[in-house]
Amino acid sequence: MATYVISDIHGEYEMFLELLDEIGLRAEDTLYILGDILDRGPHPIQTLLMLMKMPNAICLAGNHELMALECLEFLMKEITDISIEELDEKMLDNLVSWQYNGSSTTISEFRALSREMQRTTIDFIKEFSIYEELTIDGKEYLLVHAGLGNYYPGKDIEEYSLKELLWERAEYDIQYFEDVSVVTGHTPTQGIEGNPRPGYIFKGNNHIAIDCGCFIPGGRLAAICLDTGEEFYSSYNGEGTGRLRV
Repeated sequence: MATYVISDIHGEYEMFLELLDEIGLRAEDTLYILGDILDRGPHPIQTLLMLMKMPNAICLAGNHELMALECLEFLMKEITDISIEELDEKMLDNLVSWQYNGSSTTISEFRALSREMQRTTIDFIKEFSIYEELTIDGKEYLLVHAGLGNYYPGKDIEEYSLKELLWERAEYDIQYFEDVSVVTGHTPTQGIEGNPRPGYIFKGNNHIAIDCGCFIPGGRLAAICLDTGEEFYSSYNGEGTGRLRV
């Protein structure tokens, strides 16, 4: 019985399957997904549908799920005078922002679903957690997609806004807590300033950053086992299905 964490799959369904194979996930294990399942890669909805069938997978929301929820119900409507009238400035801004952030593959696969499955998919996303607090072998962990925006000592987790938790990047040079490790995605480890191992899981200042940029050339999908600290990696983006385990 082990606990694994993955983040920022971004529609890279084949990488996800490969990583699950590397982990050797069992029915009694728990898998946490720290958001950004959707957008950018070729098969975001296919990945989501698979997760819907995995009772031991717990999904947290990322900023890409938040953008999707702001738009998908509108996109389900027939194009009529009424729906066009409902396309106010805020909805237009949401659609443009989502498009800028790679929504095309999500929209394409979503539109191919039946109306019933479209609704089921939206309802599934709405159930995603915003954060999770875990105790494993006496060690405390806080799982959240992006970080703790506008952090200050003593700020309670309930005081953070969605934007602060799902959009604003973690400050990896700051130790948020003395006795809690904060596990995040959102920021590819290639972009963490001073990271001695870009493209690998970053550990420092009680941070564990696990987004290894699978959607960018040379990036890959990563997982960590919180029980053992063992790291798992897919092949690199653009390199097929080769195996790498660290």
